Amino acid sequence: MSIQTILKQFKKGLVSEKEILKVIKKIPFSDIEFAKVDHHRVLRRGIPEVIFCEGKTPEQVVRIAEDMYAHHGFVFATRAHKKIFTILQKKFTDICYNELGKVIIIGKNKHQTKKKKTVAIITAGTSDINIAEEAYMTTTTLGSTAIKIYDVGVAGIHRLFRFQDTIENANVLIVIAGMEGALPSVVSGITSKPIIAVPTSKGYGTALGGITALFAMLNSCSPGVTVVNIDNGFGAGYFAHMINN
Repeated sequence: MSIQTILKQFKKGLVSEKEILKVIKKIPFSDIEFAKVDHHRVLRRGIPEVIFCEGKTPEQVVRIAEDMYAHHGFVFATRAHKKIFTILQKKFTDICYNELGKVIIIGKNKHQTKKKKTVAIITAGTSDINIAEEAYMTTTTLGSTAIKIYDVGVAGIHRLFRFQDTIENANVLIVIAGMEGALPSVVSGITSKPIIAVPTSKGYGTALGGITALFAMLNSCSPGVTVVNIDNGFGAGYFAHMINN
C-alpha cells in the first residue's frame, strides 16, 4: 500500500492512527533476508524498484515480486528467462512476458506518466532486437510512445534513409548496434535529435563482447550522442522517457 493510499484512507476515517503508523513504518523498505526491497523509490524516481533477474534464483525473484506487488500492484522485471515467467505465471494472473526482451510486467504501473512525444528505437541488425525490445518495454511501460525501426545498419545504409522523416519527427532516438558500433554516429549526422547509443555484445572475436562498439560510440565525432552500458536496453529506455518527461 502506498503512502498516498493510506493517507487518503486515514483522511476518510477508514483506518486508525495506530494502523497508519504500522503501515508507514514498513513502507521505506521490506527486509526479506536476501533483499531490501526499496518501496520509497517510486517517490524519488517515479517508478517502483525494478527486479534485475539475472543472478537471482527463481525463488528469490518470486519473493521480491510478491512483496513489490503487495505494495504497488505492479512489478517490472528485466533479464527474466522463460522459466522465471512460467513460475510467476502460476502466482499472478495479470502478467505479460516479452520473450525477446526478457521483460516481465505484472499489474499496472499506476505512476505511469503518459507522453505523446515519440521515442524511436533503431537497431543496426536483427541480432540487436532483444536489447531493443527491453528498451521498448521500458519506455512504453513508463508512459512514452515508442516506434521501432529495426535492421537498418551501415552494411546497407540505404535502408535507414527511408525512415529519415520518421526519425526527425521523434523527440529522442535510441540507436542500438553491435559489431563496430557505427550506426549512432551515422544517425546523428542526419538528425537534430538527441541520441542514446546502446552498444551490444553481438559480433565476432575483436568485437570483444561489445567493448569495441562501446569505445566507438564513446569516441563518436558527431555531437549529441550519449552512451549507456553494453546491452543496457533498460537504461536507454528509462533515460529516453526522462528526456520526454
